[in-house]
Amino acid sequence: QVQLVESGGGSVQAGGSLRLSCAASGYTYTRNQMGWFRQVPGKEREGVAAIYTVSGSTYYADSVKGRFTISQDNAKNTVYLQMNSLSPGDTAMYYCAADPGPVSWFDPRAYNYWGQGTQVTVAS
Repeated sequence: QVQLVESGGGSVQAGGSLRLSCAASGYTYTRNQMGWFRQVPGKEREGVAAIYTVSGSTYYADSVKGRFTISQDNAKNTVYLQMNSLSPGDTAMYYCAADPGPVSWFDPRAYNYWGQGTQVTVAS
């Protein structure tokens, strides 16, 4: 079993930064692929970024390229999402997801394990 606990959400002004953390537990192989997704009410959950922890390969949605960075700290079993130059359009609930992989990184249906989410609100 895998447990994912997100933290780091909050409220910021446009142009600000936040760093989300996802602390993971469980067998390592069950979280070879880690992803960050976000969702606003009434919309589908969308992929933001993902990392294949074995190789370190990273993937980003076009909307966040150059602003967001996904990284991992294997010693802490934690994946991070550094978010810079935030805009109101980034306001959403952010979720961490894990899967043995490899799966389509942007498809939420492909991931088996999910955290409870952390809210990010960006004020204009």
